[in-house]
Amino acid sequence: MSAPRVAVLAGGLSHERDVSLRSGARVAQALRVSGCEVVVLDADAQLLPRLAQEAPDVVFPVLHGAVGEDGALRDVLELLGLRYVGSRPGACRTAWDKPVAAGVVAAAGVAVPGEVALPHATFRDLGAHAVLAAAVSWAGLPLVVKPARGGSALGVSVVREERDLARAVAECFAYGDTAVVQRHVAGTEVAVSVVELAGELRVLPAVEVVADGGYDHEARYTAGRAEFFTPARLPESVAQRVADAARTAHTALGLRHLSRVDLVVREDGEPVFLEANAAPGTTETSLLPQAVAAAGMEPDTVYRALVDGALR
Repeated sequence: MSAPRVAVLAGGLSHERDVSLRSGARVAQALRVSGCEVVVLDADAQLLPRLAQEAPDVVFPVLHGAVGEDGALRDVLELLGLRYVGSRPGACRTAWDKPVAAGVVAAAGVAVPGEVALPHATFRDLGAHAVLAAAVSWAGLPLVVKPARGGSALGVSVVREERDLARAVAECFAYGDTAVVQRHVAGTEVAVSVVELAGELRVLPAVEVVADGGYDHEARYTAGRAEFFTPARLPESVAQRVADAARTAHTALGLRHLSRVDLVVREDGEPVFLEANAAPGTTETSLLPQAVAAAGMEPDTVYRALVDGALR
């Protein structure tokens, strides 16, 4: 059988373009090692003509931000009749909207933080000072402010002093028109990657993340800014609860092929769902490759298995 032709999609015009380019380059390299014929394409006005020209067997989207994770691009791939790695459009839309995803996962039995979603118009119509005061009274401090949609920790702040809340909300609105105000959950932050290999759903070892200043965008993508432990330093029984929670979230959200589920493990061992990523990063500091290595596998083997799964 001839080597599959794979079009890796990377770049796009979101705030996460640079991360996507780095992720795409590493996926392309691994697929070439696995024997695939690979072309890397940007998600721009030339994408559809290039896809028609290249005629790939499989498309491997490695796009972050709205362009790669809100389901729209995958809708277009389905219109074109192209096979692709990753979740289908509806599941992407559900995971992309953090409050919606939290509701779905909570209904499946996984704990989630208390949160409220506040559009920009709410602050304008009701008065920012009164809304912020109500949020602090309800959530207490510290609390977390983050965009309702987005990734790579862009616009995310942990607010420890009430005087910092207005600034955090303003920064959040730079990345979207709805701010999520969330009760802060203390505990061990972990990321759990889920992959489908040969038709079997496999939960990889959890990656524990330790970042003194918070696991923000800079800590995620600057080597040395965060410390990682893989597998996470958890008792075996707690590690199993974490794996079960990640599997439940992946399944409840309808995700396919691969995902990364972010959780906080409370002191009592209860995993609390934060969000799910339908297009996990694959850069040199990303968590999926670390989990792959901890499972004793190589990236080229895993990414090729995902391509083969999409072909099937």
